[in-house]
Amino acid sequence: MKLVWTPDTALKAYVCTIKTCENFIESSVAELLSAMAAGWNAKLIVESWSKGGPIATSIGLAVAAHHTCGRHVCVVPDEGSRSEYVKTMHVAGMLETEVLVGEVEEVMAGLVGVDFLVVDCKRRDFLRFLRLAKLSPKGAVLACKNAFQKSAAGFRWHGALARGTRVVKTVFLPVGQGLDMAHIGSHSGSESSKRGPSRWIRHIDQKSGEEHVFRG
Repeated sequence: MKLVWTPDTALKAYVCTIKTCENFIESSVAELLSAMAAGWNAKLIVESWSKGGPIATSIGLAVAAHHTCGRHVCVVPDEGSRSEYVKTMHVAGMLETEVLVGEVEEVMAGLVGVDFLVVDCKRRDFLRFLRLAKLSPKGAVLACKNAFQKSAAGFRWHGALARGTRVVKTVFLPVGQGLDMAHIGSHSGSESSKRGPSRWIRHIDQKSGEEHVFRG
């Protein structure tokens, strides 16, 4: 099996996220990631977050998980971050939040079969999240937001992931503070030979009006 794109689910999550996040910073990133996670029918969506960070992406991923009947998990470094995250999500109307606190190695070891992973390049440990992620055998989508950060200078997908991880394709989008994404192939067979026709995904930044089109 491998990830299968479902455009109807992507559109529903996208529209719902626009309505929910219209007053938040980073809403364009949230809308895109929500549509991607929902479109790929992700069942285990994991993200990293730390105190003081924008909440829009979290809302978008929670919306996606609702549409896929999946699980959205946020990993935070300490109790202070957990408390602020839960409070902010509740204010936004997201009452069902799953938050894990602890070191990256400990937390990621218990999250098996990740379909969709979002890490923040502002966190110094974002590379550890990528390297330690236990990805789904059917494939996964990985996203690095705030990719213009100095901490992400010289970043390369092939050098960041665990040995043997098969990167099918990558794309860098000038959305928000930079969004670097990678599609990881399934464990069985050749993704390039089995994959169907590429689909064009269209995203319009609600604030700037800019249109971004890339292959899904």
